[in-house]
Amino acid sequence: VQLQASGGGLVQAGDSLTLSCTASGREVSTYVMGWFRQSPGKEREFIAEINFTPGDTEYSDSMKGRFTIFRDNDKNTVYLQMNSLKLEDTAVYYCAAGPGFLEVQIGKVFAWGQGTLVTVSS
Repeated sequence: VQLQASGGGLVQAGDSLTLSCTASGREVSTYVMGWFRQSPGKEREFIAEINFTPGDTEYSDSMKGRFTIFRDNDKNTVYLQMNSLKLEDTAVYYCAAGPGFLEVQIGKVFAWGQGTLVTVSS
């Protein structure tokens, strides 16, 4: 499986931004797709995950409310909508594909996307 993430950029605090991650390869529809982020000097942090069918989701408790994960099955693409962005949301955001919800949460995945940088300014 190959993952292509995009959508990062420079935004102001309070803005919204939506990241996308397109998966290609065999049996993509069977994967669980997740989003993570890593800020400078910090460990990688799990944000949310979703399966293509039926679209079940799981979120990190700290990410609930402002972040929404959703998918477009026809495009094999998963999105991360981020609202009310804060300075501390500045990070490189990664998508990942794995076999199940538990595996993806702990980073045991088949593949990682290349990362897309989100910078939130005041």
